[in-house]
Amino acid sequence: MIVFTYPGQGSQKEGMGQEWVNHPSWELVQDASSISGRDLSALLLETNDAELKETKNAQLATFLTSMVIFDALQRVGVEAAAHAGHSLGEYSALTASGALDFEDAVKLVTERGAAMQVCAESHEGTMAAILGLDDELVESACHRVDDDVWVANYNAPGQVVIAGSYSGIESASEIAKELGAKRAMKLPVSGAFHTPYMEPARDRLRNAIDSVEFRSPDHPVFANVDAIGHENTKEWPALLSSQLTSPVRWKHILHQLEGSGFTTFVEIGPGSVLTGMTKRTLKDSMTISISSPSDVDKLLETIAGQQPSSPDALEGEHLFATERLVVSPCAGIFTPTDNDLTGKEIKTGFLLGHVNETEVRSAFSGEVQGFLAIEGERVTSSQPIAWLRVMK
Repeated sequence: MIVFTYPGQGSQKEGMGQEWVNHPSWELVQDASSISGRDLSALLLETNDAELKETKNAQLATFLTSMVIFDALQRVGVEAAAHAGHSLGEYSALTASGALDFEDAVKLVTERGAAMQVCAESHEGTMAAILGLDDELVESACHRVDDDVWVANYNAPGQVVIAGSYSGIESASEIAKELGAKRAMKLPVSGAFHTPYMEPARDRLRNAIDSVEFRSPDHPVFANVDAIGHENTKEWPALLSSQLTSPVRWKHILHQLEGSGFTTFVEIGPGSVLTGMTKRTLKDSMTISISSPSDVDKLLETIAGQQPSSPDALEGEHLFATERLVVSPCAGIFTPTDNDLTGKEIKTGFLLGHVNETEVRSAFSGEVQGFLAIEGERVTSSQPIAWLRVMK
């Protein structure tokens, strides 16, 4: 089974949206810009690394990139049976699962980033990664310090992040090394995230969370706070609120997913941080990170290689690596330019029809296998319109 995972703050990088500019899924960036009142194209294409590291920028940029990539996967028909996101990535997971509306998610991520940045600026703190030491001994190192320092992330075996005051981090790091840690590495952050230092941000975010509606997800979303898959919409406001001041139990989430039968972990977003954590935690798992359009093709080839030999087992479950879906760019009435295209080869940009006045053009070259929407049908945004087979 496939699970989609979504990275958090720290995975962002300068020019992270460059490879997606000409992809149909880039339209989400324009939508998010209108919602947030910011030029998010510039954020993903032009903003330098130093400015991107600011919490208010890093979170929105990472979330939006993940959503563009997720939309691209939807367009080719790849789906997951569960979702999980690391810290900020939890908002990506909730949006991808349908639990959060995209517009509400953009507003929440914008508010979360702003609240956490203000909180970090008013209450100085930092974080450090403790490498090569068991979780219990890292916890012990924190408890032995008469200062503000806590475990913030359980990332993978031998990889735990602590957070707190500068002096607390310094003391706990020294004790951790005495207990056998191979390294204590300070992280380039300006706040003690996932600790009580974020309590003011939690209060501010709680008001924003109360203003949005949560819906039933298409599949379970595994929460940072308790590492459990949740499908009850009433639980998420409290879980998201608690997340700001509680440790991220990522290692525990990975083990829960493995225990639930998940074998293929697909990281959706910039970078491959979560892929590395998964490899370290689950030795027998299949991992792949999707950060560019070419990675989408690699994923399709991977899925094709995992398909069972029985044709009956393929129906409704898998998509061949040579197949692509053209989806509706918006909601409205579909009108094809020609109902008799089945079996014909078309080029990228071919006009298949219109949804209301909006053109539906193929993002791929290939042989038309058939229409999935009929003339006069009311379709929704991203609903499959036609099915193509890519010519090799």
